Amino acid sequence: MDLAIKGRRALVCASSQGLGMACALALAREGALVYINGRDQGRLDVAHAHILKSTGVSVKTVVADITHDDGRAHLFQVCEPLDILVNNNAGPPPGVLKDWDHAAWLSALEGNMLAPILLIRGFLPGMRERRFGRIVNITSAMVKSPRSHMALSTTARTGLTAFCKSVSQEAVADNVTINNLLPERIDTPRQDFMAQRIAKNKSISYEAAREEIVQTVAAKRFGTPGEFADACAFLCSAQAGFISGQNLQLDGGSYAGLL
Repeated sequence: MDLAIKGRRALVCASSQGLGMACALALAREGALVYINGRDQGRLDVAHAHILKSTGVSVKTVVADITHDDGRAHLFQVCEPLDILVNNNAGPPPGVLKDWDHAAWLSALEGNMLAPILLIRGFLPGMRERRFGRIVNITSAMVKSPRSHMALSTTARTGLTAFCKSVSQEAVADNVTINNLLPERIDTPRQDFMAQRIAKNKSISYEAAREEIVQTVAAKRFGTPGEFADACAFLCSAQAGFISGQNLQLDGGSYAGLL
């Protein structure tokens, strides 16, 4: 299927590795003019080389910290006019309530709620004026399935979800959609971190920790970054113009709820 986004300008935040890089690769493969973003030029260069080798497409790199005003201002300057925005950022660390002081809460809200909200605030008016926009937020399955050890992530990302639902109901009239992707158990560096944490806490091997995680997935395997990225690319397509304000879970069928 031709997703009809060839030549569209796309920014994928935090895309030097993991799900961000996978989404950037998928959009580049579809012919979008992709900007990848991160805080380290060296890591961005590695991601650029990987995408070029995989797709034959050269993406542009933009060093900017999306959690600071000057970083966001740089992205607005470099990437506008923008057609596609994929919001992504590293999640806050797991833990327990006593671990999270005032600074920890502020950091989670800045990184996983306010940064994407302020990027949407900056790019949305131009998208609406040009009558095309696709905004996809990479959040977390914890938005719909809260766990106590992931409360920082759940709180910040649920706030982002509520904001996007409210804004999406107006923006869609101008052919600008806003949707959220909720990953769980996708085989990325973040999943490696979680397996290492389990291995350390339970004094088991890394391999045993990964197998323990796999057994919690209905599909009995990890998802691949490519599967996730293809879902992102479709939500960015011309054909997805009637899908907005939604939360799509990519979890191997593991969510136990009905809605």
